[in-house]
Amino acid sequence: SGIYSRVSHQLSRFLPPFEGTRRASHDLGCAREKKDVASSVKAHGRGEKNYKRITLKGVKDPPKEKMTFIKGARLISTSALLTVLLLSGGSYNGPSNVVSGFSPLAVSKNAPAFALPKTSSPLSQSSTALNAEAIKITMPALSSTMKEGRVVSWLKSEGDEIEAGEAIMVVESDKADMDVEAFEDGFLAKILVGEGESAPVGDVVALIASEESEIDDVAAGGGEASGGDVTPSEAAPAAEEAAPAAAAPDFEFSQIDMPALSSTMKEGKVVSWLKAEGDPISAGEAIMVVESDKADMDVEAFEDGFLAAIITGEGDSGAVGAPVALIAAEEGDIPALQAYAATLSGAPAPAAAAPAAPAAAAPKAAAPKAAAAAPAGAAAGGRVVASPLAKKKAAELGLDLSTVVGTGPGGRITASDVENASSGAAPKKAAAPAAPAKPVHIPAPGVIAATPTARALAKKAKIDLSTIQGTGEFGRVTADDIKMATGEKKPERKKAAAGGAAPVELPDGFVAFTTMQRAVSNNMEKTLTTPIFRVSREIEMDAFNALYQSVKPKGVTVSALLAKAVALAIEKFPIINSSYENGGTNFKADINIAMAVAIDGGLITPTLKYANERNIMELGENWKELVGKAKAGTLSPDEYTSGTFTISNLGMFGVSQFDAILPSGQGGILAIGGTQEYIVPDKQAVLGMKKVSKMTVTLTCDHRQIYGADGALFLKELSNVMTSPQVLMK
Repeated sequence: SGIYSRVSHQLSRFLPPFEGTRRASHDLGCAREKKDVASSVKAHGRGEKNYKRITLKGVKDPPKEKMTFIKGARLISTSALLTVLLLSGGSYNGPSNVVSGFSPLAVSKNAPAFALPKTSSPLSQSSTALNAEAIKITMPALSSTMKEGRVVSWLKSEGDEIEAGEAIMVVESDKADMDVEAFEDGFLAKILVGEGESAPVGDVVALIASEESEIDDVAAGGGEASGGDVTPSEAAPAAEEAAPAAAAPDFEFSQIDMPALSSTMKEGKVVSWLKAEGDPISAGEAIMVVESDKADMDVEAFEDGFLAAIITGEGDSGAVGAPVALIAAEEGDIPALQAYAATLSGAPAPAAAAPAAPAAAAPKAAAPKAAAAAPAGAAAGGRVVASPLAKKKAAELGLDLSTVVGTGPGGRITASDVENASSGAAPKKAAAPAAPAKPVHIPAPGVIAATPTARALAKKAKIDLSTIQGTGEFGRVTADDIKMATGEKKPERKKAAAGGAAPVELPDGFVAFTTMQRAVSNNMEKTLTTPIFRVSREIEMDAFNALYQSVKPKGVTVSALLAKAVALAIEKFPIINSSYENGGTNFKADINIAMAVAIDGGLITPTLKYANERNIMELGENWKELVGKAKAGTLSPDEYTSGTFTISNLGMFGVSQFDAILPSGQGGILAIGGTQEYIVPDKQAVLGMKKVSKMTVTLTCDHRQIYGADGALFLKELSNVMTSPQVLMK
C-alpha cells in the first residue's frame, strides 16, 4: 500500500540495508531508554539532518479513549514500531515503556492505524527470520495441582517431522507420566528443555517450525521464545475463585479438574464420558474425551477409585481448572460426593430432583431412535467427533466428515475411517460384545496402546512397540513388558489356581561359593589338562550281595567291602595306584582308598588307609568313624588328602552307569553304578535261563602312565575278587 511504501522508504534511510530487526531494536531501544530517538539516528552516523524529520510531542499519558491498537509484525520491538509510526506521519503522546507485540500504543486521533505485513517487510530478511513463525510448545498443566513438570524423554529429535496428534514427549507431573501430543504439523526445530530437566507450567520447552526450510531460523531465535502468554496455571486460580465455597466431605476423595491441553486453552468442552457414575476406575485409564481449542484428547484418571459424580456433562464446557467430576476412594462414599458435587455445579442434589424431571425423560427416550440414522461420528448438536489426523485427511481429500461413519471409541472418526470413506470401502467393524455394561476404551486403529514410561524405555532400547504383547489393562504395553523383552526382568509366574498346589519357591540369583566349594572347583579345573581314557565292565553281584547281607548286622557297609575289593585288585596291578610326575611314573607303596562323600554344601573324600592290609570288620568301623567326622566337619587333612585311588559310588541313587572325573595327583578313579537284574542263559537251569544281578563299573585313568590293557586287566581282577567272598574275608 502507499503508506507501507512510504514507511519502507523512510525507514531505509535511517538503518543500514538488511541489518534487520535485532540491530534496529537494540539501537532504538537505547534511544527509548533515553527518551531521545536522535541517539538512535546518530548511532548510525546519519547526522542531524535526518534527525530533524522526527518530532516527539509531550510525555503525558493520553486518555483511554485515545488508545489505538496496532497489530502485526510480532517480532518487531515497540521502539521500532514507534519510529515507523513517526516516519509515516503519526505523533506519539504516550509513555516510552509500552509492551511490545499486541500492545496499546497512545496515538493521536488523526494518526493512521496500520499493520506491517509479516512477509513483505525488509526487516524480515534478518537472521531471526521474521517470516519464519515459531510455534511454541509449552509445559502443559497435566493436573490442577501441577506447578512444574519434568521432561522424562523426547520421542522426537530436533529436525524430525511431526504431525498433529502425534506424541512428541513424555512429561512427569506431580501425579503420573503422560504423553504430550503436538497440536500442529511442522518440524521440531529446537528443544529448550532437555530430558531430565524441569520447567514451570506454561514455560516454552520447544519450538516447531512450520516448514523444514525454517528450522535453522526458528532455532536461532529459540532463546527469545519464552514467556509472554498467559499460562494455564494463571487461569486455574481464576476458575477456582469463581467457584462457590462449599464444605468438603471429611473422607478421602479426589477431584478431576478441566485440564489445560494446550498453553492457549482457557476452557474445554466434554465431548463424551467413557465412564458412568458409579463405575470403578483405575489410574491411567481414559475416562473422558475433552475438546480443547486445538484438538480432541482422551483424559486419563490419576488415581484409583469410583466415578462418584459428573459435574460437567457431555456437551458442556468448563474453564481450565474447574471441577468436572469427583472420584470416591470407597464405593460407599458415592452418595455423599454426589450431594457435594451439586454445590460445586450449582445444580440441585440428586435427592431433591425437580418434579418435572420424569416428564422430560419421555422425549429423551425417543432420541436414540432418531439418532440411529445419523453417522456415529455426529454427536449432539450436530458436532462431528473426529481425531485431529482424521480432520486433516478429510480436508486434504475434500471429504465431509458428517458423512463418515466413525469406528473409534464412542463413534469417533479415525484416519482409517476417512481413508475407507474416500475409497468407497465399508468400514471394518469389530464384533462388538452384546450390550456392554459400560464404555470400554479401545485404541484407534494403528495406535499402539502403551504407557508413557513404556514408550520411553522402548525408544531407549530401540524396540518396536508393535512387536510387544501388552499385559496391562486393555492390552496396554507396560514398562514391565519392555523390561521383560530386554531381559532386564523375568516374566512373572502365573498364580496357581484356587485349590491347586502352591508354587515351590526356588532360589534365584548369584550365590558365592563356600571355601569347600571353591576347593572342589579348583581341583576339577586342574584335571582339564590330563589326558584320560575310560573302560567299563559288568560284574556279577550275587555272591557279593550274599556276603554283604551276612556282615551287615556287624556294621560292615558296602563302601567298606568295595574298598577292600579294589585294594586287593590293585595289589595285582600296582600301576593303577601310581601317578604321573615330571615325565615319569610315581609308584606308591601304600594303598589308600578315598571314598567320595557328598555333604551339605560340598564334596569330600575320607580315606581308608592301608585298605589291602586290614580286614573288613576294621575297615567297617573306620569308615563309620570317618563319615561321622565328615558330616561334622572335623576331618583332619590327613584323613581326606592322603588317597592314592578314589571310588565314587552313585549306585544307591539308582544310577546305572556314569563317568567320574580323575582327581589331580592320582592315576585312577572307579565309578560304581547300581545293581540291576538280568536274565542270562544257563545250561544247568531247568528252563536254560537264570536271573543274575550285575553292576556296571567304569574306570577313568591317566593315559600318560596307564594304558588301556592295564585298565582292562585291573577290572578283570576286580570282578574275580568280588565274585569270590572267601577272598574278601581274609
